[in-house]
Amino acid sequence: MKRTDIFLICLLSFVGLAVAADPPALPPKAAEDAITAADLLKHIKVLASDEFEGRAPGSKGEELSVKYIIEQFKFMGLKPGNPNGSYTQEVPLAGITCAPTLSFTVGSKTTALKFPDDYVASSARLQPEVKAENTDVVFVGCGIVAPEYGWDDYKGVDVRGKTILMLINDPAIPDPADPTKLDPKMFKGRAMTYYGRWTYKYEIAAQKGAAAAVIIHETEPAAYPYSVVRTSWAKENFEIDAPNKNMDAVPVRSWITLDVAKKLLADSGQDFDALKRAAITKEFRPVSIGAKASFDLKQTVRSFKSRNVVGKIDGSDPKLKDEWITYTAHWDHLGRHKELKGDQIFNGALDNASGVATILDIAKAYMKLPSPPKRSVLFMATTAEEAGLLGAKYYANNPLYPLEKTLADINIDGVSAWGKTSDIEDTSDGNSTLDDMLGDAAARHGRLLKPNSQPEKGGFYRADHFEFSKLGVPSLYPGTGKDVIGKPPEFGMEKRNEYIAKHYHQPSDEVDPSWDLSGAADDAMLLFEVGYQVANGDKYPEWKAGTEFKAKRDEMMNGVKGSALRGH
Repeated sequence: MKRTDIFLICLLSFVGLAVAADPPALPPKAAEDAITAADLLKHIKVLASDEFEGRAPGSKGEELSVKYIIEQFKFMGLKPGNPNGSYTQEVPLAGITCAPTLSFTVGSKTTALKFPDDYVASSARLQPEVKAENTDVVFVGCGIVAPEYGWDDYKGVDVRGKTILMLINDPAIPDPADPTKLDPKMFKGRAMTYYGRWTYKYEIAAQKGAAAAVIIHETEPAAYPYSVVRTSWAKENFEIDAPNKNMDAVPVRSWITLDVAKKLLADSGQDFDALKRAAITKEFRPVSIGAKASFDLKQTVRSFKSRNVVGKIDGSDPKLKDEWITYTAHWDHLGRHKELKGDQIFNGALDNASGVATILDIAKAYMKLPSPPKRSVLFMATTAEEAGLLGAKYYANNPLYPLEKTLADINIDGVSAWGKTSDIEDTSDGNSTLDDMLGDAAARHGRLLKPNSQPEKGGFYRADHFEFSKLGVPSLYPGTGKDVIGKPPEFGMEKRNEYIAKHYHQPSDEVDPSWDLSGAADDAMLLFEVGYQVANGDKYPEWKAGTEFKAKRDEMMNGVKGSALRGH
């Protein structure tokens, strides 16, 4: 045999060994098979049963939910997730039941609005009464200050002590090249940014010293009907019971219906459509509409300890076991509304008994592995997501395990209930390398990762993983696929839209006998694979260039490296 032949054989052997030595880290099929549609349905039926009364924090529903999830963690062999040896992390919450009044005065005419049909109002401040009397009303467009886009809706106008009236979502700025589309260079075009979220609008209102912040509800840009606002806000709401009793929050938070806003503006000699057109230009300046607003909020406040439920699997690698992957899903929903006639229980079957069921089944899959993954895995069912991601926010600011050693958060909020799909959606909007890993996992199973079909709804900013993201932890938040196998092309989107219009945050979000959770099980398997790869892989997940969370992660990791160097 010639030397060249020997060299070629050795080279090919080396290449083959190199390829064979670095395959994707995949869990064994026996572990993946532990995830089943039947198990998912079993858990959902319990958590979304009438007995659990809608799983409101601080209620009988919390006690039953926490007890059930802990029992399941123990049954499958997960260790207590809290270093103190318990399966819970206490979250100090305050329940706030608000009886508000609101009136607008234009000239000599005063109009009292009807709660909750015309408006909702509440305060995060833990006080028995909050007032904002006879305050000037100023329209501030979308109420956004975004230096990176050269955008300032306030233009230095002093709104301290005033009621600011604002639009929901980001400014819908037409693309100069095609006015039928939105400018991709401004606020991510069609996609919603965090500036469009109601949480941001109340945060900036507090920074500006406003007495009250009022958002005008519109179904399309809000991504849900006013009925969702009414049921979400016209009940006991929750806030973190902070030492300062949240006195840094804007005093009054409110939403009003579009019809009420149009009438108020018309009575004030203004035109809603004209103001809205003006608000999509950089030149827009706040408009004092010549009206006065008076709020009086009577509040009943109760403080209590709610709980995040946590279970863990210790990593098997002595050098890597102090690094973490988290799976999150919120256990809470909207509870029971005794003032309603008929069905009073907001069962929250898809939102989010289904997500909790998913992390339970994924945890079971991990426990079926022949040996634990190299890194540790934390499974967390969070509280008070519906009140503003409060359980996740509390954990992110008071982590049981360091965020700089947390490689990823994988969050599940709602699952596919209408059968297997050939696709899965990337609600994370391609922000990190975790999205690429999900796409690779989907491809291995003959499926396709598709871009977020409704980026204008701002889904990435509306679920628990966002609290991890804000502090730099790469996160993955998958959406459900819409290409349902064996169904017409429009079937999946029709089902999704029907759920949002009729069942989202309504008593009718119940277990449906027509559900087919086989697609949900398929999706859970992909999330198991992604987490397993991160738990065993050589590379840390990373935010991609241009993502708003990358700088925070880079700062965090550079600090870790600096500390390590100083330690030597």
